[in-house]
Amino acid sequence: MTEGNNVTESDNKEPTAGDVPVGPVPAEEDKQENGDCKVDSADKASPPAAEEVEFVHPEGGWGWVVMLASMWCNGSVFGIQNSFGLLFLSMLKEFGKENDEDLRFRTSWVGSLSMGMIFFCSPIVSIFTDIFGCRITAVGGAAVALAGLLASSFVKSLGVMYFTYGIVFACGCSFAYQPSLVILGHYFKKRLGLVNGIVTAGSGIFTIALPFIFSPLLEKVGLQNTLRVFCVLIFVLIPAGFTYKPLLPAKPAESQTGFRLSRIFNMNIWKSAGYRIWAFGIPAALYGYYVPYVHLMNHVQERFGPEVNKEILLLCLGITSCLGRFICGSVADFVKGSNKVFLQVLSFFVIGVMSMMIPLCKIFGGLIAVCLVMGLFDGCFICIMAPIAFELVGAKDVSQAIGFLLGLMSVPMVAGPPIAGFLRDKLKSYDMAFYLAGIPPIIGGILLCLIPWVEARNRRKQKKEGLSKEQDVRQKMIELEKAEEDAKNKIGDSVI
Repeated sequence: MTEGNNVTESDNKEPTAGDVPVGPVPAEEDKQENGDCKVDSADKASPPAAEEVEFVHPEGGWGWVVMLASMWCNGSVFGIQNSFGLLFLSMLKEFGKENDEDLRFRTSWVGSLSMGMIFFCSPIVSIFTDIFGCRITAVGGAAVALAGLLASSFVKSLGVMYFTYGIVFACGCSFAYQPSLVILGHYFKKRLGLVNGIVTAGSGIFTIALPFIFSPLLEKVGLQNTLRVFCVLIFVLIPAGFTYKPLLPAKPAESQTGFRLSRIFNMNIWKSAGYRIWAFGIPAALYGYYVPYVHLMNHVQERFGPEVNKEILLLCLGITSCLGRFICGSVADFVKGSNKVFLQVLSFFVIGVMSMMIPLCKIFGGLIAVCLVMGLFDGCFICIMAPIAFELVGAKDVSQAIGFLLGLMSVPMVAGPPIAGFLRDKLKSYDMAFYLAGIPPIIGGILLCLIPWVEARNRRKQKKEGLSKEQDVRQKMIELEKAEEDAKNKIGDSVI
């Protein structure tokens, strides 16, 4: 049974306040609504109000359980991904020498490939979500991620790690992660920004905690056993996925074939000019986004020495990222429509500037300040992605809207860190890499500024078209009444 069809019996028997009863419609009402004296039989066969049923979001209840499950998913998936800087150093020791430049470049691809695959698989995940529902997709993805992470703990060569950690584990995480964003729209609307802030704060909380667990484990039990310990985090995603009970009604369709095709190839999302700008502006901004998470630890070790407490930087990023998600999520609920994009624009501008300031920090305290600010606005950018998608395409098309956006994000997420590593190897310093990493976010932010203007223009155009159609309907009704009066007059004249 698909996600949209999972409606309980109580929902059918007791319609909510927003439900519209489906039943036979009087002919007079059809005339008034359509402006014609004759209604096509095909229109009578299908319930005219089916597409106008307004779904009432619970705004709580079981939704709080779903929120906590989604929060754990975000935390475990991205907490591990964001801590790859520590795994990077451990892999260098495991598979060779820390000073081997070729090994450093090849090892950085493990983290980049893993993060990139999470986003690269998202368009496929969105199709699976539309067909099989959030619950089946999430549980299946968690099982695959668990198998990939467990297999990585037995790997003895870097080449195999590309497959087990970079592909299998990452693909499973992708299938587990995206439904956790989509399902929130089934339970929340007015509080969607706040709930997304809480859910995405999970990754910040895990990013804070995991370095303190990672470092001692890596030193005492090694890389393989550490990965086995963290299989527990991924295993919890399986029961968490079972909480994703879908509520939204099914999409209406004219035919079964058209219904299936619309689920696989949903072209409605690309009809929105605002979404098209958003879908290409976000990836343009992300070519430098993941560079600090991969290379910051190594940059600190090179500049300040191995004795410095570099884990404190991940702690700063995590704390302020959590704070930013709570704050920005709450604020987003009070920002109307597509104007939420301006929060992302501000975030990209600040993140770009902070990335450029990393090489300028000659003391460790300055680097801490940069990470605090960067984390705050990083949290702001992430937590409002789903609310913006709901605003641009609507709840029924949001799955593939998020999926294709994340898929387009995979290219910069994969390409950015290796390019930064290549620049470091050639220039013997990370300075130029961090300078260049700050440029794409600023460019992407400029592109996103066009979205509110485009959406406002489309609303004005639709309003004019609606007024024009209404005038046409009124004109037809006047002409119809005049024709009826003329017919009556002719009948009266013939009788006389």
